[in-house]
Amino acid sequence: MLKQTLYIALAAILLTGCGKQIPTEYKQAQTLPDIYPDYTNVTVPVNIAPLTFQMDKHADDMVARLTAGDVEVVCGGEKVQPSKNEWQRLIAQALGKAISVEVYARYGEQWTRYKPFSILVSADKIDPYISYRLIPPSYVGYEDLFISQRCLENYDESVIYSNMLCSKEASGQCINCHHYQNYNPQRMQFHARQYQGGTVMARDGKIKKINMRNDSILSAGVYPAWHPTLDLIVYSTNKTHQTFHTTDANKIEVFDEASDLIAYDISKNEVTNIEKRKDEFEVFPAWSPDGKWLYYCSAHFEMPEEVKDGAVEVISRAYEVKYSIYRKAFNPQTMEFGEREIVFDAAAMDMSATLPRVSPDGRFLMFTLGKFGVFHIWHHDADLWLMDLATAQARPMKEINSKDTESYHSWSSNGRWVVFSSRRYDANFTRPFIAHIDKNGRGSKPFELPSEDPDYHRQFMKCYNIPEFMSGPVSIKPQQFADILKTDGEPVKYVRKLGAPQPPSKGK
Repeated sequence: MLKQTLYIALAAILLTGCGKQIPTEYKQAQTLPDIYPDYTNVTVPVNIAPLTFQMDKHADDMVARLTAGDVEVVCGGEKVQPSKNEWQRLIAQALGKAISVEVYARYGEQWTRYKPFSILVSADKIDPYISYRLIPPSYVGYEDLFISQRCLENYDESVIYSNMLCSKEASGQCINCHHYQNYNPQRMQFHARQYQGGTVMARDGKIKKINMRNDSILSAGVYPAWHPTLDLIVYSTNKTHQTFHTTDANKIEVFDEASDLIAYDISKNEVTNIEKRKDEFEVFPAWSPDGKWLYYCSAHFEMPEEVKDGAVEVISRAYEVKYSIYRKAFNPQTMEFGEREIVFDAAAMDMSATLPRVSPDGRFLMFTLGKFGVFHIWHHDADLWLMDLATAQARPMKEINSKDTESYHSWSSNGRWVVFSSRRYDANFTRPFIAHIDKNGRGSKPFELPSEDPDYHRQFMKCYNIPEFMSGPVSIKPQQFADILKTDGEPVKYVRKLGAPQPPSKGK
């Protein structure tokens, strides 16, 4: 019995993943290994997929030893790729503590052992899925777009919808603005522009197409914010343009010539304007988790009466366009909005704030801050900021930001994680990064979305836009969405004021 016990313990300690052996002769480096993706000293959720990595620069061979408690995994070769079972054994032992990682690399005949690093394992779970739009980095590359979903607990990825299902020869279609009600994949919407365009609404297995264009509103709705409990979505309506700078480091500029806020009652198929100021560009609505406050961004911009081309006027004064963050009180019983009040005056700092998102506990407001403009995904200076709504104190998230673009971001449903878009590795491709947020709003070192092949994202020639957490996968098939988009769509009815809400529908 004693021999059997010792054998089991020894087997656990000497668990190996690929038949690699730890070198017995090596020189000791005083630095951490230069690995890609950079997973050194990151914090990960207990239910994350295995982290895989490789040396960032060429090595003739490598071996890594991962240990947690009495579990040891040794693997390597060109890449370190622990299996799901090996990873789960490590995670189980390291919960609330850390996995220790030793990396050995061989250059010629010489092995080098680098300083060990840790992968901290948080007991805070992460939502099992995220979704995102996949788009080429080119400013004209929207002929082949996907809205895809990825399981964070493994590497499974699937297409929610592809615009190629509706494109026809020279008639192209752009898709964007996927969004969910309170993380629910059964309550989804996205927007299609150009050929067979319209807003697709999926609610509890039923799908319909909405034609939201109306003479009383500026345009069809974009940048949606679905109320946490009601059949109500707030959109911005925008006259959007794209142009190019000749001397600025931010070569591409996407901007609005005009923009307003509208509210859409899904059950009644009614729409109304809720913020339509002549000298203001309103955009990026976002609800507080209790559904009693609507946050959004607005830039004050006075257009001269004699101007013939508003787009030319805006781009010629691009550096003047500074967005600040506002909010409006909302009464769910009467469906009435209050007057706007300023939350963060970025314009007073000679800066521009976009993409406000409130944490699920209602305490923190995360947003993107740049020098000017509205489309910060193209701006190299854009950073994430965090405001404590209880104290109104705001700060740059230096622990998360990089030297390049940080932009779209989403809170996990428990408020302990954020996923955001970053161009930190090469300044061209936007990739999703995840960071833990503690109860005081401090972020951990971000880590790149894990892939089965650690070099996958460097070989993948598309950007990830608008990462959104989900409680599960969207079950509607891509062809079902395509079939709906091929219909004419249901026109909306414009009303001056929204009526009292309908009783909550099934599935709420």
